[in-house]
Amino acid sequence: MIQVIVNGACGRMGRLIAQGVAQQDDMQLVGAIEYPSHPEIGSDIGVVAGIGELGIIITSDLKAVIEKADVVIEFSTPNASLSHLRQVVEADKAMVLATTGFSNEELSEVKELASKIKCVMAPNMSLGMNVMIQALELIAKSLGDDYDIEVIEAHHNHKADSPSGTALRLAETVAAALDRDLDEVGVYGRHGIVGARPKKQIGIHAIRGGDIAGDHTVMFATEGEQLSVVHRAHSPEAFAKGAIRAARWVVNAPRGLHDVSEVLFGDKE
Repeated sequence: MIQVIVNGACGRMGRLIAQGVAQQDDMQLVGAIEYPSHPEIGSDIGVVAGIGELGIIITSDLKAVIEKADVVIEFSTPNASLSHLRQVVEADKAMVLATTGFSNEELSEVKELASKIKCVMAPNMSLGMNVMIQALELIAKSLGDDYDIEVIEAHHNHKADSPSGTALRLAETVAAALDRDLDEVGVYGRHGIVGARPKKQIGIHAIRGGDIAGDHTVMFATEGEQLSVVHRAHSPEAFAKGAIRAARWVVNAPRGLHDVSEVLFGDKE
């Protein structure tokens, strides 16, 4: 039985993951973590998640419960995730890290710490999205430099970071496939008299509104035709399912930092 702790347990994703873990025959929820002043601290996570009492009380003290766990699933803020990751490394547990919005400095520390344990990290845990990422590498290499590339993402009006971590990952994927440096060719939205589009530019655009769970489009356009690859998440359940599958995989993975593509396809190397 895989013992699971959920960090960010009362958020939309945390509640869905708690529900999902409780439905698995080979998993057991053993901890639920939230920030210290959260109003649900002291409540039963099963009640908060809408599945009835589980006997798991929501706490802000990860250290108090981490020894019970095999794997920690993290959907929270960058600052909280980094603090939790340090504790996971200290306890030598596995982790699924799905938080986005890290600064470059934070991301460097995350990668250094995550390499010391068994960790799956991805900006998007949807299995369909990670298949799309694999396909984009092939498409970009096949089409080459003759096609203009634009990445468009849309999310709900509560999303804090922009562009989404997934949009950045998509842009990084096509840039790497074409041997481009995204820091040099990426442009984030356009305004004013910007002139003709540079040939190797990669545009990244963010839309915010309503309750959009997550739409991502990568458009390849040239004279005479356009190819668009689209992924639409109709509900956050897609991300929860992917995170649970990653948690099941990572407990038996080699030590080090892994991607969801390895969960789906194995180590490409």
